[in-house]
Amino acid sequence: MLVTLVAVAGSCGREETKAPAPAATATAPAAAATSVPSAAPPAALRPLLDPSRASEKAPERFRVRFETTKGPFVIEVTRAWAPRGADRFYNLVRLGFYDDVAFFRVIDNFMVQFGINGDPAVNRVWRQAQIQDDPVSQSNKRGMVTYATAGRDTRTTQLFINFKDNTGLDGQGFAPFGRVVEGLPVVDSLYSGYGEGAPSGMGPEQGRAQAEGNAYLKSSFPKLDFVKTARLVTP
Repeated sequence: MLVTLVAVAGSCGREETKAPAPAATATAPAAAATSVPSAAPPAALRPLLDPSRASEKAPERFRVRFETTKGPFVIEVTRAWAPRGADRFYNLVRLGFYDDVAFFRVIDNFMVQFGINGDPAVNRVWRQAQIQDDPVSQSNKRGMVTYATAGRDTRTTQLFINFKDNTGLDGQGFAPFGRVVEGLPVVDSLYSGYGEGAPSGMGPEQGRAQAEGNAYLKSSFPKLDFVKTARLVTP
């Protein structure tokens, strides 16, 4: 069974909108086991198949530039806000995890979610590489970057960027670790026409996205925007 979290998103105006909280699927569907490749992975992919490589401590502050199909944006991370989350994000970027990754859940006036790798083999290993939660020290305001979860201590690779002030998520344990400091209009422009994910909406089903990767996303949802590359910015 997939874990669904329901939240009342904080409002930046007089109205409040109800939307499911950013959630990552808790378990992979049984069909995923049938897609395990028999051949050795290519050399470029091997670092991503070993979560133990994601062990470096992040700098106290760093920036990551995302090149996307709609243009660039930059996230600045402050490690003190959420150290475990910052360290995981730093290492995922360093390993190239977010290259060719879809913005698969884009909900107007709420948030945009991404972080499912295009290769099913990569998703299988990272789904088990969960990190403990960080205390919430910052609020989920517009432009803040936070992990999606499937419950307590289940953060892995999926992130979301708040389109508005979603302060209602703060009390549910969603701990921001960074914020968009350049290119927020690019984030606002990401394609949102598919809306909520299946089965409650017309967007991608997370279980299939995990199990089938970009083959599913690009064939069934051709209008989705993608990260082209995500790279650490050299000071």
